[in-house]
Amino acid sequence: MIKIAVDAMGGDRAPRVVVEGAAWASDELDCQIILVGKERNIKKFLDKTDYNKDRIAIKNAIETIKMDDPAAISVRRKKNSSIAVGVEMLKKKEADLFISAGNTGAVVCAAALKLRTLAGIERPGIGVVFPTLTKPSMVIDVGANIDATPLHLLHYGVMGLAYFKYVLGNENPSVGLLNIGHEESKGTGLIKEAHHLFERSGMNFVGNVEARDVYVGKANVVVCEGFVGNILLKVTESFAEASSEFLKRELTRRLLPKIGAILSLPAYRAIRKKIDYSEYGGAPLLGVDGRIIIAHGASSAKAIKNAIKAGTEYVTHKLNKHIMEDLGKITI
Repeated sequence: MIKIAVDAMGGDRAPRVVVEGAAWASDELDCQIILVGKERNIKKFLDKTDYNKDRIAIKNAIETIKMDDPAAISVRRKKNSSIAVGVEMLKKKEADLFISAGNTGAVVCAAALKLRTLAGIERPGIGVVFPTLTKPSMVIDVGANIDATPLHLLHYGVMGLAYFKYVLGNENPSVGLLNIGHEESKGTGLIKEAHHLFERSGMNFVGNVEARDVYVGKANVVVCEGFVGNILLKVTESFAEASSEFLKRELTRRLLPKIGAILSLPAYRAIRKKIDYSEYGGAPLLGVDGRIIIAHGASSAKAIKNAIKAGTEYVTHKLNKHIMEDLGKITI
């Protein structure tokens, strides 16, 4: 049975929502869930929740890395934190996958220190699945590495394509480079050099992609440095929340729009589901010698449950093996 370690102390509403999400998953999914964190705190919420007792266990971790703690220092000093212990479980093969909605920097740092990167990969990248007008696309990197080199961006492309090919089931996915224009002459030195690497790589490279093209679905995988990708992600989340509120205000202002809103509820719910991050659960940290999913800090119980579901699917595909195989095929 697949074993998934979950950081019970990570997230804005941990451990309550993490425990609730794990309990939900224990009733629906065929996997063993190991909640990592302060045992007393976890048990307090488990005792109030209905769950499959054969599917949930606890791994005690007496320390917690907070969201605003410095990542590298915290990982080194708090060796008994839920993040450090969870990643260590991956290293010792006590778990097949680790999920955390906690301090992203600490998770990346712990993974780099304890697991190392895959052979040939210099930096890991976080890949987030975005909804588009066609099929979902992946943006990588959205925050693991804010000081990328052209080679790092090329590696992100390899990893993103492998995820799209082997996990999402697209046989010939395309990759684009996020830039301020489609022209090859535009962008920073980093982007221009990366463009040349992608052109020579043998990958299905469609060239530069502007931010407005992301939701059109011009490329299955959109590559960018973590600083830019994180801003894109945060703006997207903010706009999704704001547009929903704008629509609600306008539709409830007068009687006729109210009637129209009631009739259109199924369509609104379908759109909401497409842009709701909780439906996707979390983002894989690609490039490390282990399987990690990073969930949103504001994750609900539903998001945690879906992260665990995504984790079970992730484990069944030998993605790291495929990444290393595909890395050996590219031309630099």
